[in-house]
Amino acid sequence: MKNSGILLVQCPDRKGLDATIAEFIYRYDGNILHFEQHQAGEERYYLARVEWDLDGFRLELKDFPGAFGPLAKKFGMNWRIALGSYRPRVAIFVSKYDHCLVDLLYRQRNGELACEFPLMISNHPHAQRHADFYGIPYYIFPVTRETKAQVEEQERELLESHQIDLLVLARYMQVLSPEFIAHYPQRIINIHHSFLPAFVGGKPHHQAYERGVKLIGATAHYVTEVLDDGPIIEQGVTRISHRDGLEDLVEKGRDLEKVVLSRAVRWHIENRILLYNNKTVIFE
Repeated sequence: MKNSGILLVQCPDRKGLDATIAEFIYRYDGNILHFEQHQAGEERYYLARVEWDLDGFRLELKDFPGAFGPLAKKFGMNWRIALGSYRPRVAIFVSKYDHCLVDLLYRQRNGELACEFPLMISNHPHAQRHADFYGIPYYIFPVTRETKAQVEEQERELLESHQIDLLVLARYMQVLSPEFIAHYPQRIINIHHSFLPAFVGGKPHHQAYERGVKLIGATAHYVTEVLDDGPIIEQGVTRISHRDGLEDLVEKGRDLEKVVLSRAVRWHIENRILLYNNKTVIFE
């Protein structure tokens, strides 16, 4: 794990922003490892990610807000700071389909995802064998229309007790309520098995097959109150032909879903994503 600090900045674009940030870090003997910035939209809204080595940095991070605050106020910055060494605590939600779950577990164990999985939550027992294999607590909450509010409250209490930073819906086939989502703004990532905004809702492969499309896709996005309408983080596509039946579309789609979701989770936990309106800017 890197012993680095990460500064994420958003504000109206002005001359001298790059130089001001770089000079501030240099002032405390910081060595910049990465400095990426982007001007978004016609108004050229400024977004930046700066990562620097904390070895020899003469400012304690607990004192960073007090020192950086006046500069941030001068330029109207919306900003936050993160540690490169911090491993976010991620809860995985899953139903019956386990391909995305297994891929996430493998990548985390292999070191590709620098996070912790303190627990899994499901509305079915099907994926418990994977949780048992990796030694992760597995909680089953059957959901009905009548019990949905009560179940979500129990789930939220469990997430808070485990100090969860991020929720990943790895083919979790339940629609979360607006009340639940409101507690985790820009902290819930979902994988949708189509190339949004095409074929929203349930059974997108069936819709794609009936429409006769030549490309199918998968989309990882942040969850908002509007179904399948949150900011898109990553997408992937694969070509299909007239020879492919419905099951072929589903099989090819699952391969896409695994890769697309893992990329989105990695970029989030590495603090590489900034939101602008309903879009994402991703510093790879």
